[in-house]
Amino acid sequence: ANARADDWAAIQARQSLRALVVDDASSADFFNLAPNPGDRRGFDREILESFCSLQKLKLETVIVPSWAELVPALKAGRGDVIVGQVTDTPERRQQIAFSIEVFPSGVIAVTRKPTPAIQSLDQLKSLKVGTIEGTSMAEAARALSLTSLDDQIPTGGIPDALRAGRIQVGIWGLESAILERRKDPAIQLGIFVTPPQSLAWGVRKQDVTLKVELDQFLGNLRKSPTWNRLVVKYFGESALELLKRVRQE
Repeated sequence: ANARADDWAAIQARQSLRALVVDDASSADFFNLAPNPGDRRGFDREILESFCSLQKLKLETVIVPSWAELVPALKAGRGDVIVGQVTDTPERRQQIAFSIEVFPSGVIAVTRKPTPAIQSLDQLKSLKVGTIEGTSMAEAARALSLTSLDDQIPTGGIPDALRAGRIQVGIWGLESAILERRKDPAIQLGIFVTPPQSLAWGVRKQDVTLKVELDQFLGNLRKSPTWNRLVVKYFGESALELLKRVRQE
């Protein structure tokens, strides 16, 4: 299980690619860990399965209990690639390497009616703000130097925290907020609190050939109709236009 995968030939000889995925039910639209997910296997999972099929590899899933343990698990050799709604951040790049972008992202301020949508950072100073522990969103929230910040929201817990009144504003990933708004029309998307970001797949820095193979595959995919089809399938018709906004802000 701890065999290094810096040599692409070693992965091919093993005939399997080990994907490290956080056990987070809210990320099921990126990587559904259910035994029988049916047609909704997840955005990342469908793409990674296509990569493995092309390379004649078996996809093995290694479940990690929390986001804070994800990068350490990769560095420890428990898997070959981290996937499933992973944000490419400067802090993580100090430890691992990332593929090219899989999905545009950004950290935004999310509210639920009757709390109004956040239009300026000044609005956050008088509200109860929360985010998920051990994530890039928590890093972004702490950088805002807020008066009231609860950065101990459990994985997948922002919608419940908003509904229960534990927080008034969630600092959350754009992709998660889009998905939640499809289920709960009371969810409102406010301003971005970080520059545009990317969701990508992480590999160990020494796994140079694996990164090259993933980048080539993803680069071709992003140019094809398949990527747009998957975006609409998991995020809805309006998602493509909204994602353009991320790149414009």
